[in-house]
Order: sequence, then structure tokens, then C-alpha cells
Amino acid sequence: MATFELDGSRLLKVKIDGETFKALNGSMVAYDGDMSFKRQSVGGQGGMKGAFKRKLTGESLTLMDVSGKGVVYIANMAMEINLVALADEKIWVEASNLVALEAKLKTDQKFNGLRGASSGQGLFTTTVEGRGTVALLSDGPAIGLEVDQGMPLNVDPQAYIAHKGRLQQDFVTDVTWRTAIGQSSGESFQLRFQGQGTVYIQPAERAAGIDV
Repeated sequence: MATFELDGSRLLKVKIDGETFKALNGSMVAYDGDMSFKRQSVGGQGGMKGAFKRKLTGESLTLMDVSGKGVVYIANMAMEINLVALADEKIWVEASNLVALEAKLKTDQKFNGLRGASSGQGLFTTTVEGRGTVALLSDGPAIGLEVDQGMPLNVDPQAYIAHKGRLQQDFVTDVTWRTAIGQSSGESFQLRFQGQGTVYIQPAERAAGIDV
């Protein structure tokens, strides 16, 4: 089985001995051993339906299959890399924050609706499901915030990375959140999570979406 471990906070070291893992296309920065790199075909990453979704919206998450024996080093734009272990569960993650995962994990896309485009998220969020390790990118160290029943968590969508657990995600507006501190002249968008689970955020914001 592929072994994921961090070499510092911005470099992922993956050891394989005849196995395959998936990584963001172009994220390999070095490797030792005998390796092959194959860009996924249309049938990968959600199948034809997933490929159509990405083509329709202009969102792209191109993964490559990495196979062989040795060690592969993965990095992207000097961003922080965070490892999340899945135990027969599903994680929802922004496509721009997914850098590597074990090959046995199943991926697909979930429609976010127009709220995704308005809030700076994409129209689709990638889902990863099963048992194994997922590597996520973040601008600064990722922070996992626990959500408990009866205690909703509100998150700036531009700081959102991923979430897992039994969580309901809603899209809300709040005229007092940013306006109170003088950051916006209109309504601001928030993602509200309710239930039981973990929400991962980064201590930085993406480029803003539509401001109303």
C-alpha cells in the first residue's frame, strides 16, 4: 500500500512498491526509483459524467496515476500540505485544494449551485470516499474545526477547504459580518455547517466571488 508522509510542511513523500496512487497533474517535483506517470483519461475522476461537469463549468481537476517502485515527492506552488485519513467515510473538498490520494479511494463531483459561483467556490465540489489517505493543499496550515449538534459553524467560503462527517451545509448571507468591520459595502456570504463532523479551513482567503 502507498505510504503518505510529510517531509516538512510543503512536501509530500509517497512510498510505493508496485502500487499506484493519484496526484494532481504536474505536482511531481522529484522521484527515486522506477516510476511511470499517466494522465487520467476521460473515464477517470468521476467518469464521463464528471468530465462533462468540469468541461461545462470550466473547472478542472486533472489527476495522474503514479505507479512503480520507489519514492515520489509531491508539491504545488509551495503551499502547505495536510494529510487526512478517511475510515470508510466521505470528504468534500474544493478541487483547487486536492493534491494527492490513494488510488483505492473513489472520487466524484457534487453540484454546489449558483451559491458556489457567488461565494468564490466553484460550481462543483470534489468528493473523495472510502478508506485511505487524502492530501490537501492550504494557504497556511489547515485548521480542523469540530462541529457538534446544536452548535452551527459559520465559515467564510473563501477560507473553506473541505469537510467530512454528518454535516448539513447551507448558504447564508449576513449584512453585519463584514460590514461591521468595514470590509464590504454589501451583504457577505457564509457557509453554515450543522450536525456532527469536521470543517477544514485555511488562514487566508481566495479571490472573492460576486459581491452583492
